[in-house]
Amino acid sequence: MSAYSTRAILVVLTLFACLAQLVMGAAVPAQAVDKRDVFVPPVLYPHAGTVWAQGQTHNVTWDTSNAPEQITNRQGFILLRKGDLATPVVLGNGFDILLGRIEVTLPKSLLSGDDYSLVLFGDSGNFSPQFTINGVSL
Repeated sequence: MSAYSTRAILVVLTLFACLAQLVMGAAVPAQAVDKRDVFVPPVLYPHAGTVWAQGQTHNVTWDTSNAPEQITNRQGFILLRKGDLATPVVLGNGFDILLGRIEVTLPKSLLSGDDYSLVLFGDSGNFSPQFTINGVSL
């Protein structure tokens, strides 16, 4: 092996060692991130076996007993689901998720079905158990 080849290998190894030192040894200080708590309150009502009727007003309730001190988003809204699909029906919005209860009025044009559920959004989405709505029959 010539002196030139040995020198080239040493240069490459030195560069590799410097690069490894930069990647592994020189940690960049991370910026402090505020602690954020996600609150997923379980929906208590409606529950399995509940029957609602179209056009009527009903209470939606959820458990707030385990709410963390710092909630990322306290503005809640409730969507209606049918089966595995979210509908465009917003039953409530702009309320404080820590209230634990809100009245909602069902539209008068819902199809009958036993596969409805509610999605309670605030910090995250939480589904109610499936329940029945007596509505329009096809």
